[in-house]
Amino acid sequence: MAFKPNYNHERAERNRAKAAKAQQKLKDREEKAAQRKASPDGDAGDTAAPEDTSEE
Repeated sequence: MAFKPNYNHERAERNRAKAAKAQQKLKDREEKAAQRKASPDGDAGDTAAPEDTSEE
């Protein structure tokens, strides 16, 4: 027979996963902010449009 469901344990696991995801998101956000601050123009550079270098 299957185990009796342990709702408190399942809820704790969901909350633990949610906290880990939030912590990872915060870490990623802080790393991107540090990268922006470290760049000379204050922008990460990956959102800038490429310049047109074609000669006419």
